Amino acid sequence: MSTTIGVDAARDELTGFTGELIGTHDPSYEEAQKVFNAFIQKRPSLLAHPNTPADVALAIGFARRHELPLAVRGGGHNGAGLGTVDGGMVIDLRKFKSVNVDPSAQIVKVGGGSLWGEVDKATNEVGMATPSGIISTTGVGGLTLGGGIGHLSRKCGLSIDNLLEAELVLADGRQVTTNREQDPDLFWAIRGGGGNYGVVTSFTFGLHP
Repeated sequence: MSTTIGVDAARDELTGFTGELIGTHDPSYEEAQKVFNAFIQKRPSLLAHPNTPADVALAIGFARRHELPLAVRGGGHNGAGLGTVDGGMVIDLRKFKSVNVDPSAQIVKVGGGSLWGEVDKATNEVGMATPSGIISTTGVGGLTLGGGIGHLSRKCGLSIDNLLEAELVLADGRQVTTNREQDPDLFWAIRGGGGNYGVVTSFTFGLHP
């Protein structure tokens, strides 16, 4: 099938999608398709900004049915431009921005589109932190799934060492939770294995004083 399917077809088909669908002719396209590295000049044919994990599942299903190359954008910092794609679909998680700190349990639950600066601000307010990168605008998702080295790593380990749980949408649309007890093979894979295991919509990290 064609990899240039338009946004009108997506809007007609994805009637249950509650987020935003952006095509190449929409006024917001040029700004929406940008990633952090201006040297990356890929042109996706469709950008999906989901509001919920159910929206993510719908977007994945659409890409599969139409054989569209699929990229997932968290913070958009990936140096190789893996957060975007030519002619395919980008699932942009920028609306998944929640950061919920539980000081008594020493954990923080973070939306998959959050940036590390947002996490640091929230955890620092209660005198805690979790290992992150060294640039505040880096996305939580990309850094974590790649390992996550930062200023606290010598004392507290990598980001993946502090990951306690993740919520994902898999390629078949299933929404799953994974940790050391629940689907441990998937939990092992996402801690440093990079992409292609699913779209992570939330991360739960342990915190340190």
